[in-house]
Amino acid sequence: MIPKIRTGTGGTYGLVRYLFGPGQRDEHTDQHLVASWNDFAPDPGRKPHHTIAQLASQLDQPVKAIGDRAPATTIWHCSVRADPGDRHLDDNDWANIARRIVHATGIAPEGDTAACRWIAVRHADDHIHIAATLVRQDGRLAGLSFDRRKAQAEARRIEKDYGLRQLTPGDGTAAKNPTSQERWKAERTGRAETPREALREAVRQAVAGAATEAEFFDRLCEAGLRVKLRHAPSGDVLGYNVALPGDRNRDNYPIWFAGSTLAPDLSLPRIRRRLTDGPVDAPRPGPATFNADRSAPARSRRVAAGVAERAAAVLGEGDDEAAAQLVGAGELLDALARTSPAASRAELRDAARAFERATRSHVRAENADIRSLRSAARGIVHAGTALGRGEDGGATAMVLSTLVLLTLAAARWHSGRGHAQQAAAARQTADHLRAAYRHTAATPLRAMREMGQALPEPERHRHEATIRAALGEPENRTNTSAVTGSRYDALAATLAEAEKAGHDPKALLEAAVDRRELETARDNDAVLVWRIRRIADLPSFPSRLDKPKAGSAHTKQAPGRTATRDETRTPGRTDIAPRRPAPRR
Repeated sequence: MIPKIRTGTGGTYGLVRYLFGPGQRDEHTDQHLVASWNDFAPDPGRKPHHTIAQLASQLDQPVKAIGDRAPATTIWHCSVRADPGDRHLDDNDWANIARRIVHATGIAPEGDTAACRWIAVRHADDHIHIAATLVRQDGRLAGLSFDRRKAQAEARRIEKDYGLRQLTPGDGTAAKNPTSQERWKAERTGRAETPREALREAVRQAVAGAATEAEFFDRLCEAGLRVKLRHAPSGDVLGYNVALPGDRNRDNYPIWFAGSTLAPDLSLPRIRRRLTDGPVDAPRPGPATFNADRSAPARSRRVAAGVAERAAAVLGEGDDEAAAQLVGAGELLDALARTSPAASRAELRDAARAFERATRSHVRAENADIRSLRSAARGIVHAGTALGRGEDGGATAMVLSTLVLLTLAAARWHSGRGHAQQAAAARQTADHLRAAYRHTAATPLRAMREMGQALPEPERHRHEATIRAALGEPENRTNTSAVTGSRYDALAATLAEAEKAGHDPKALLEAAVDRRELETARDNDAVLVWRIRRIADLPSFPSRLDKPKAGSAHTKQAPGRTATRDETRTPGRTDIAPRRPAPRR
């Protein structure tokens, strides 16, 4: 159940006329009162001899009685909407809900006969509108401190008492949702989302990894937004406004949104505080991460995977300083959504949008350092759009696998502090990331499994024994499938590649298992594959291993099958095609 509160000026006639009218799109039906301040207010919907003017006049009477002492804001309007999946609520149910809302918010406390005048109008099955004036009948002004927070808290109690869907309580840090008018306009103009939502996403992506304020504003312009800066008399920039091209009001003026109205953390002062955390330049790949044969998007994603894994470890420690890691992780997701291939872009955009809620809470990290996360985001943005195949695709799968664990760590961090909405947002983000990961990782993992199945049987058994020992699984446990082969095929192929590159497979696997967050993974083997490939600097999209030499003890031959000419090549000539006999003349 969602209550939304608005306030206004002037008399109540316009509001009452709307509530009893057909609606803006003829969506109002059977308009009538379900409750009022005295239960005897005129009902223009059910009683033909009552008029809208009569009802509005009675509501406005306390305001008119105090004359010039009336406050500037005199109208209080609260809509209360049930979830589409909730059971049907009748007029008595809605009347009781309305009385509980006006009591909780201070509009009309129970038993207070001199409270504000109010009405509850129902013109649809799933919601009511409560309209009230903010001058009490004894001439005093209504006390409405924290009325929105109180209405939300009462709605949570109503959901429990009436057996309705229970929403997660908020803490006042969420971004403002689009209004009904904004949604109707977007639908009318054929937009998939409202300008508020589109601008919020564009501003988030512009700040992701930005090093300076000037770069932030340049990115906004490059994204095609209209940008207007607000200056002090001294010339200093105080704030900024953005607008979508073509989004105009009835007077044909652009509709501007200040950054603070898009989201609390998108105001210029908050963005400036974030910019103080760097980065100056994208991180330079170290010896274990640099490979000239890899594209810039692939290298930047491999760096980001390591940074994200360290951020997940910080979140796992549970300190308040970890709150800053959430902000950096949000920038990393925004950078990936901005540069992802088309096939996974929609899921990554949804993931970044969902995680936005998880980045904000009342917990403040004073001494946290998120420069590495911001630098990783900057590196991804500067590297450009990644391809959806080859090394780019494998590196994307690598960082997505790590980000799933990071978002799950964020969900646990928020849950431990009672941040229900943020924890739910982090879990929703993990679901979107899993969907993107499944699509991105399918091809490279299939190639790894084929490589594992092609390993000589003794070598594969040796690596599988190493894997079972590291994971604490018994030797005699069955881990095979008639369709996919061993569940360890991809991991065994990775260990074989690492061994060929000069690494100790056992030590490498034990180091990967000892890393945190493995217990939250749905597919431990895949997580270990990507960790080992990153640590050992193996290609994220594997190249095929050399085939075993003919006559070797490791050669595996299916029963009843004769070796082909390809399998019996002369040692040292495995890459040369066999000669064909010369044609007879």
